[in-house]
Amino acid sequence: MTVLFSSLAGVAEILLLVALGYWLTAIGWFTDRTSQIIAKVVTQVALPAYMVVTISTKFTAHELRQLLPDLRFPLLSMALLFGLSIGVARLLRVQAAHRGLFESMFFNSNTVFIGLPVNMALFGARSLPYVLVYYMANTTIFWTLGVYLIQGDGPHPARFQWRAALGKVFSPPLLGFIVGVVLVLLPVRLPAFVLADLTYIGDLTIPGSMFFIGIAMHQAGLTNIRIDRELLGVCAGRFIAAPLIMTALVAAAPVPVMMKQVFILQSAMPVMTNAPVVAKLYGADAANAAITVTATTLMATLVIPLLMVAVQHLG
Repeated sequence: MTVLFSSLAGVAEILLLVALGYWLTAIGWFTDRTSQIIAKVVTQVALPAYMVVTISTKFTAHELRQLLPDLRFPLLSMALLFGLSIGVARLLRVQAAHRGLFESMFFNSNTVFIGLPVNMALFGARSLPYVLVYYMANTTIFWTLGVYLIQGDGPHPARFQWRAALGKVFSPPLLGFIVGVVLVLLPVRLPAFVLADLTYIGDLTIPGSMFFIGIAMHQAGLTNIRIDRELLGVCAGRFIAAPLIMTALVAAAPVPVMMKQVFILQSAMPVMTNAPVVAKLYGADAANAAITVTATTLMATLVIPLLMVAVQHLG
């Protein structure tokens, strides 16, 4: 019961911030422009600073050298989910105009705006490298295969855009992670005043992420959520298939228990908030994507405490 209460408390911390972001949007303090600014501040300023501070101060060179081989778990998990998504889309007779979006949402997770705050609330800063490893895999897959699939739903033929994809993969959070790793490996210690400033900036990551989700949920409109077979299919992929596949991959693996727990939780996060943006860019059904993001985010509040209790039994 202690684990369950701890999990509920961690989720409650996050929900309160999401609710505040939602309410401030409802009364007109936050707008679509605010959402864009917060997203940029979090992903391009706060999160990179957070990475530099946490990696450079809390981890050793030996610990970091062991991380890269762990990429195989999220990569293999998402490959299996992609194959499963094709079969599920056919089984549910997902309409052609939504098929690529459905498949992309089925196997990609919201690893930053939801995954990072959840893992930080439940496990603390020690979980950050594992969050980043999953983030690297998830981001790479989304901005290559995921975007390609969403393009296919639009009016123009889908094609890979490698230069744009590489720019998204080597994003500021990943570069912040790399800088932190370099500082540890050299080794170099930043001056105290620089670390203090980076810490202040990095502390914006969690509340900023939650405000962003609250704004996005208000903009999508909770009353617009309709339970249909496509939404149920995406939920099954996010909250049932994804954690089961990841559990099967890591359960017996000789890796740290926290890594197993983080990977399972990251695999079961809601749909990426980038999905509606990409859908709008390529003429796919952005409204459907936004509603699915909102619905799966709400569902995650019920799933995460249950998963947290389950992963405690991993060894």
